[in-house]
Amino acid sequence: MTRMMHRFTPLVAALLLAACATPAFQAPEVELPSNFKEAAADGKWKPAQPAEAQARGEWWKVFGDARLDALIAEATAANQNLSAAAARVRQSRALAGIAESERIPQVNVQAGAQRGRASAVPLGLPAGTPVPAGNVFQAGLGASYEIDLFGRVAGNVSASQADAAASEATFRSVQLALQADVAQTYFRLLSADAELGLLRETVRLREENVRINQRRFDLGDIGELDLARANTELSTTRSDLLAVERQRAQLEHALAILLGKPPAAFSLETNLLLAAAMPSIPAGLPSALLERRPDIAAAQRAMIAANARIGVAKSAMFPALRLTAAGGGESADLADVFNWTSRTWLLGVAAALPILDGGRNRSNIARSEAALEEAVAAYRQSILAALSEVEDNLVGLRTLAGQSEAIDSAVASSRRSAELADRLYRAGRSSYLDFLDAQRNLASAERAAVQLRGARASTTVALIRSLGGGW
Repeated sequence: MTRMMHRFTPLVAALLLAACATPAFQAPEVELPSNFKEAAADGKWKPAQPAEAQARGEWWKVFGDARLDALIAEATAANQNLSAAAARVRQSRALAGIAESERIPQVNVQAGAQRGRASAVPLGLPAGTPVPAGNVFQAGLGASYEIDLFGRVAGNVSASQADAAASEATFRSVQLALQADVAQTYFRLLSADAELGLLRETVRLREENVRINQRRFDLGDIGELDLARANTELSTTRSDLLAVERQRAQLEHALAILLGKPPAAFSLETNLLLAAAMPSIPAGLPSALLERRPDIAAAQRAMIAANARIGVAKSAMFPALRLTAAGGGESADLADVFNWTSRTWLLGVAAALPILDGGRNRSNIARSEAALEEAVAAYRQSILAALSEVEDNLVGLRTLAGQSEAIDSAVASSRRSAELADRLYRAGRSSYLDFLDAQRNLASAERAAVQLRGARASTTVALIRSLGGGW
């Protein structure tokens, strides 16, 4: 016996080492630039540390808008997509608890009652011997426990915990997206209101021009062409006004859905104008994206889960060892079930080792390894997408700032041109067409200025979102 144990000990040790050879997780190397292309370099690259659990802070308060603060608080409390994401987090935590429960023995209570009649032959009696029916009452405790020799239980626990962490990171990603969507929709609505104000004033001026030209036409001072042009400009501006009103209504409906309300139950009256100067958002370093963006954190946790499942797949090729125990009482009389003389007990150990499975376990290992490769590719792609989003928003803010400066200059010159054209036309020194062109250019420049302020606010929010909700 001693010689046999010496022979098999190396084999058992080799099996244990092979089965526990779950690959240690190592984050894949990702080539990161030292700085963003569209931002000035500020500091040196530093190795990224996981920090997805850090508080992002109430980043939207950088805009100093109390109404925006209230809208985001309301959306966070009532948005249905966020509620669904929170429910998925609870589900993943529950699944992690189920996997964790396999670490401890499973104990259950057993009770039952039976009545039946046995055949005479198994009892050693002549065939046909009458055997009376009888009752059997049972009660006891049962327990079972899997000895995790080869890491199946531990691998399942690690994978389910990583899944739960990924679900929590996804929840934070949904929350950040919701906050950004509320802010962007709100700023677009403010921009639409400002544009509506300009168009209503333009309609009023066009109506005044039509009245003046109608009176001058009736007096014979001008021809019908000028009157027709005035009516055309009025109708065109009214059409533009209706288009912006439709856009504004759709933005209000979208905001209501983000707040978890039906559109009919929500309306937002604004009398605020977008500030010409937006807050400056420092881009930081590319490595910070790995620390701040919750979607990247979710992709990393997905890699950890996939890596753990490789170990689970490998453990299926080795023996599974389970201990069982049961004890209680069994009697033909219910009153005697718990008597000492009616006691029963059972101890057992069962081992199962796959011999022929048609290659199922090896295929499962190959599938698990391929799933890890997929998770690694998704992780790298999420980093590339994050870098692209930051670069896009940085160049967007830079060019929008330049556009705003140019359009502000255009507004000033257009306003002066409109004043001069009005004087010349009233003095009869220029045509009505020149007057209309000057007014049209002014209205177009003012609308462009408002639209650019809205675009800058929306892009600022997009940059904050692409940076992970903080800086």
